[in-house]
Amino acid sequence: MAYFLQQLINGVTLGAIYGLVAIGYTMVYGIIGMINFAHGEIYMIGAFISLIAFLALSALGISSVPLALFLVLILAMGFTALWGWAVERLAYRPLRGSFRLAPLITAIGMSILLGNLVQILQGARVKTLPPTVPGGLILMEADGFAVRLSFLQIVIVALTIALMIGFTWLIKNTSLGRAQRACEQDMTMAALIGVNVDRTISATFVIGAALAAVAGLMVTLYYGVIDFYIGFLAGIKAFTAAVLGGIGSLPGAMLGGLLIGLIEAFWSGYFTTEYKDVAAFSILVLVLIFRPTGLLGRPEIEKV
Repeated sequence: MAYFLQQLINGVTLGAIYGLVAIGYTMVYGIIGMINFAHGEIYMIGAFISLIAFLALSALGISSVPLALFLVLILAMGFTALWGWAVERLAYRPLRGSFRLAPLITAIGMSILLGNLVQILQGARVKTLPPTVPGGLILMEADGFAVRLSFLQIVIVALTIALMIGFTWLIKNTSLGRAQRACEQDMTMAALIGVNVDRTISATFVIGAALAAVAGLMVTLYYGVIDFYIGFLAGIKAFTAAVLGGIGSLPGAMLGGLLIGLIEAFWSGYFTTEYKDVAAFSILVLVLIFRPTGLLGRPEIEKV
């Protein structure tokens, strides 16, 4: 029971990170019907910006951990949001009216470009960060095994919940949220009634990139090791989470992220880590066979 509880804690923490990245996928798809395969690289850039910010603050003599975390979070979200805006403005907007395959090819090309750009600028070697949020709680002990809940895991889950609540409020109660829902239903009609479609789509990319930056900061703190390749695998898993939960559904993206995290944690804990990705993708295949729209997705209604 103690070992099961420990894997549950690890799975929820990992799932919270995947869920934040998956939201970016599902937001872009929900509005413009396009999969932004460069989103994983945006998450990777957020991780590198977080690491650079930590090193810069340390050089400046800022030793307060809460202050450093707050400043790094703001810097990472700000710079990564600018990257998200630039990617949408330069790579996707010119092809929005083109045939559907063109934006997909551009997304894959942008993913390769960003990954190699970071490799050139930062090098291919692994970058490390010393533990920043040490300590934790021991929840229970059984047969010499202690169930540990670190303070960092508490911060990750609490921050994810706070962001989800804030983001849900933004979608339901603000003019930007209403514009996003209008564009999701019918982009042409939304433009006719005065919605600035270009600005709404840019804002969606910016918000998705900012959430990916939070996930990048979390993974940097949690594992303490990053490289230029982390965006590819995390992006694929977050995309899997979005599809598993129901592409286009924000609660579905978070649910899918939690499921992928739990599958990985329990498979690694009880079987072998070499096949944890196979287990996650196998569950996705089974879900799509019996429920093609995902767990919380709705069947698409063809627009006339």
